Amino acid sequence: MTASVVIVTNPFEPVASRSVHAVEAGITLGCLLQACGIAEESWSDGPEILIGGMTVPVGIYAVRAIGDGEVVTVIRWPQGGGGGGGGGKNPMRIVLTIAVMVAAIYLGPMAAVAMGYTAAGSAAAMATAGIALAGSMLINTVIPAPKPSMPSLNWGGSGSPPAPSPTYSIQAQGNQGRLGQPIPVIYGRHLIYPDLASEPYQDYVGGEQYLYQLHVVGQGEYAVEQIRIEDTPISSFEEVQTEIVPPGSPVTLFEPDVVTAAEIAGQELMAPNLVASGDDGFVGPFTANPVDTSAGALGIDVIMPRGLYYANDSGSLDSRSVQWQVEARAIDADGEALAGWSMLATESHSAASNTAIRLSFRYAVNPGRYEVRLKRLDTKDTAERAGHEIRWGALRAYLTGQPDFGAVTLLAVKMRATDNLSQRSSRMINVIATRKLPVWSAADGWSAPQPTRSIAWAFADACKAEYGAKLADSRIDLKTLATLDAVWAARGDSFDAVFDSSMTVWEALTRIARCGRAVPIQQGGIVRIIRDAPQTMPVAMFGPRNIVKGSFKIKYVMPGDDTADAVTVEYFSSRTWKPDETTAKLADSAGDNPAKVNLFGCTAKDHAQREGLYIAANNRYRRRMVTFRTELEGMIPTYGDLVAITHDMPRWGHPRHPSPRRAGGNHSRRRGCAGACELAASVITVPTSRLRAAFSLEVPHDQGRCRAAWHSPQ
Repeated sequence: MTASVVIVTNPFEPVASRSVHAVEAGITLGCLLQACGIAEESWSDGPEILIGGMTVPVGIYAVRAIGDGEVVTVIRWPQGGGGGGGGGKNPMRIVLTIAVMVAAIYLGPMAAVAMGYTAAGSAAAMATAGIALAGSMLINTVIPAPKPSMPSLNWGGSGSPPAPSPTYSIQAQGNQGRLGQPIPVIYGRHLIYPDLASEPYQDYVGGEQYLYQLHVVGQGEYAVEQIRIEDTPISSFEEVQTEIVPPGSPVTLFEPDVVTAAEIAGQELMAPNLVASGDDGFVGPFTANPVDTSAGALGIDVIMPRGLYYANDSGSLDSRSVQWQVEARAIDADGEALAGWSMLATESHSAASNTAIRLSFRYAVNPGRYEVRLKRLDTKDTAERAGHEIRWGALRAYLTGQPDFGAVTLLAVKMRATDNLSQRSSRMINVIATRKLPVWSAADGWSAPQPTRSIAWAFADACKAEYGAKLADSRIDLKTLATLDAVWAARGDSFDAVFDSSMTVWEALTRIARCGRAVPIQQGGIVRIIRDAPQTMPVAMFGPRNIVKGSFKIKYVMPGDDTADAVTVEYFSSRTWKPDETTAKLADSAGDNPAKVNLFGCTAKDHAQREGLYIAANNRYRRRMVTFRTELEGMIPTYGDLVAITHDMPRWGHPRHPSPRRAGGNHSRRRGCAGACELAASVITVPTSRLRAAFSLEVPHDQGRCRAAWHSPQ
């Protein structure tokens, strides 16, 4: 013998300030108020009490007993009007409207007479209406009419067309520089092919070629589990060195901000004996670094493609030497010289080898923008037996300072060119990492970032982060997130995904919540998350007394030949790190006509199977749609709440035993009370002249109750 008591202490925050309690039936309302700390002398000015949608008079609080199964709502409604949204009234606007109406009544006939018409004709009526219209427009300009505050599912602006994902698209997998695309955000544990943070470059050390690549793992901090090339751990490649760079830390493995001039393409340095008349013999100049950059060092590569040698008559190789000069000068943003040419170095190299020789040189300079030129100084041996050629291979500018990549985790990779690596494999570096996020608790607040796969804290991060909604903690329902986090952890539900394409914050929140069988809502300026789950405690009751007359409707969605009888869930498997799918069906379903659903963020087959069964059950059992309109009682429940409903229109319930036979052989039956029905996806609204509320209803089949859910009225 119990009843439900819903206490709302702040009507402007009906969800955050609401508490639901189970009490023993039979106690009076007066005892309930006293238990809440409200003395009898304060009852007249205290909260309003509703039972079954009807206000209970204060005078019977002391004797009105709470019945079994009743829903008692204790709420203090706001008194008076006020400006702003939510349907409040502005007193100044009301006064001005009345003044315009009075002025129109008196000035209309006077204006008609001034135009030569009678004071009682149609011209006077038209003048009166014109004055009233002009006055109303002026009031709307000075004091705009308040707009109702409704939950909005649109956070403004649609995302730009997404570029192919290097993680989810098999054809696009690989490391690339995605200019203009968002920096990836990873939640949970996932594999990612990190984007290039800067243009890769290479040089030569001791005759060995080295490749330098800097990658962006993603926004925030990560616990890196494994670094791989294709499917092979990078530890199998001795010629590869890596460094994980946390947000805000410098790259120490190599210099990260290096610009390579694209104009250098292996130009040959002409020897003085081959230079045309009037030519100074210089190759270049070529600009080393772009505008608004400052180089602290310049680097060049020279190549002897045939080696350096002379094949003598005995069949052995004699050595040959080559000598060249490097010059540079500072230039401004327009490419104009700021000073004359200065010689950086005069270099030479000797060898007796017929294999290609590649050399790199680096020169420190004062920070600035430069252009560089090279000139060969020695005479070239043009004999057929000689290899005596030199070419300019590359020009690099090492920019000053560490670039600001923001709050991202970087991966620096240094590779030595060997036959163990190919050009393709050098761009197939991938990382398996788990996102580090702060975890919130009511007792301790936010913790330090820690590896987590939680749906709740991914949702909170999307709300709080600079790349997300940038909301303060007061605008996020953290208590509900903490509660749901325990539910998801017990079920083994997690969110593991990579956001690497543009989308709205609301779309991201919807994807995160959907992986936990939930939806986000925006209510009273606060972002909340509601999970679909069984409930036993109703928070409101609706019946003929508080349902607007003639608004109660039931719609039945009947299955047909094309109705899906199973669900195929597509997910990204953490076993293969490739797309996979699983089909879920109810025990008595054939499963011949499955519907396909993509569950973004799911990486486990059992998780996908559970959600597939849930969707299949929804498709079968939630096929009755109920709509009705209500008034202020619609402010009490919110999206996902359980409410009780009773109505005589559907004739729910079962007939009782017939009464004794009467004369004439007729039987007399009395209908039972409101019975049971399952209702889903219905909408409750109020007349446009009153405060507007909307929510969906679901009624468990044998309790005569329904689940209410807020959404934005269309």
